[in-house]
Amino acid sequence: MMVRKNKCSFIIIVTIGILALGCNSPSVPKPRGYFRIDFPEKQYKRFDSIYPFTFNYPVYGKVNVEKKMGQEGDWLNIDFPNYNARIHLSYKDVSGNLSIMTEDARTLAYKHTVKADAIDERVFSSPEKKVYGILYDIKGNSASSLQFFLTDSVRHYIRGALYFRCQPNADSLAPAVNFFEKDVIELIESLEWKKK
Repeated sequence: MMVRKNKCSFIIIVTIGILALGCNSPSVPKPRGYFRIDFPEKQYKRFDSIYPFTFNYPVYGKVNVEKKMGQEGDWLNIDFPNYNARIHLSYKDVSGNLSIMTEDARTLAYKHTVKADAIDERVFSSPEKKVYGILYDIKGNSASSLQFFLTDSVRHYIRGALYFRCQPNADSLAPAVNFFEKDVIELIESLEWKKK
């Protein structure tokens, strides 16, 4: 009986010792998780209004005209309320200022270098539709992940940017950025200038 009691005591002491030593080691925190976002199937409709251009935009987005006192040009937003996302669009007449406008777009995109890990530029060119532009893919914790401009080089100029209404976090926003990047590219590739 005494041997059995000593054996149980020994097992209990060894178990407590292992647990005590295991608790003294530095703990490894569990990685932070993010909510899963379910995105809808890609479907597009045509935006065609009083403006001198048309383009495709997602059916889960809503186009809103934004008017501000003293603003230059026309401002549109494509809002995605279920995702706290917005594509800002501004349209201006080139009026001989194409080099200034394209440099402004580049400057605005590269202002994000403070927080960006990298900025990739993709050139878009459609001579048959007379649509030329650049998409700035901004990597990292920047306020805007995608910015672009489109022009016919003579009369029309559109600048756009994708924003999320939340604190920038490249890891948590990556699925949403990848999802909306396809919508931005569809907008760019489907844009056409209206004939006078």
